[in-house]
Amino acid sequence: MTRPRSQIVSLDDTPYYHCVSRCVRRAFLCGEDRYSGKNFDHRKPWLVDRLTLLGEVFAIDIAAYAVMSNHYHVVLHVDQGRSRSWTRDAVIGRWLSLYKGDPLVHCYLRGDLKSEAEFRQLDCIVEIWRERLADISWFMRCLNEYIARRANKEDECTGRFWEGRFKSQALLDEAALLSCMAYIDLNPMRAGVCEALEESEFTSIQARIRRAASENGEVTESPTPRLMPFGTGMNDGQGPASLPYDLRNYIELVDWTGRIARTDKNGFIPEYAPSLLSTLRLNQEQWRMLALEIQREAITMFNGLEKLAAKERNRTKNAA
Repeated sequence: MTRPRSQIVSLDDTPYYHCVSRCVRRAFLCGEDRYSGKNFDHRKPWLVDRLTLLGEVFAIDIAAYAVMSNHYHVVLHVDQGRSRSWTRDAVIGRWLSLYKGDPLVHCYLRGDLKSEAEFRQLDCIVEIWRERLADISWFMRCLNEYIARRANKEDECTGRFWEGRFKSQALLDEAALLSCMAYIDLNPMRAGVCEALEESEFTSIQARIRRAASENGEVTESPTPRLMPFGTGMNDGQGPASLPYDLRNYIELVDWTGRIARTDKNGFIPEYAPSLLSTLRLNQEQWRMLALEIQREAITMFNGLEKLAAKERNRTKNAA
């Protein structure tokens, strides 16, 4: 039985979540469809651009992402403190950048509200919007619905575009967070799309590498989502949220993980180990097993999506 999202997302346990959406019928929504011969790579920037917008509008940080040919991954961090600090007008402005909004709100913006009852109703609407702007389900809805409508319009078709609801995975500690981020950043390399991190198109690791290069005077390319910055540790509630540890150490960890966490290499381990492992109090074998476990859990998530798609195909076939 499908569990309500409220039973899966518990901000009291962790603000970090790994979310995955895969397109329906195993279509190659953003890449080259080997069946039809069509290429849809031009759609990958759609996802990146939408993530860029939503990362600015929501009180949700983007820690990692990877846009693949028929699915995408994101690691999201919910910052409820940020949404609570927004003024009434700030909440309204953010919501109206995505939706038309309530007529009462537009009356307020024109200065037409007079009675206390109208202002109480306005504040109720604003509080609903405030909650939604710190809600992962609404974030994913704003992302998936937009892409679905745009792709269906281009394909001149209607119907489901994504395989049911997005899948979410709670990341309960720093080791789980970093291993999941590494798994996501390594997705293109695992798929054989590229051989180096800097060549990993439409991923957060490439965006971070390019941004670091631009700070050294090199020219930047197209806009990318405002990624959650690396800092000195997990956010303590004081100041902007930041990811644990240092960016350079994280890139070293991702590169190292890409060399060892492979099921077809029987756990080959290089002679050196990244400094982050000692900070996390994990040895090389423990990290390798954690990375493989994250990969297995992601495969389980995909298997659930496949079963849902097969069930839908059978239902459609029987109805016909």
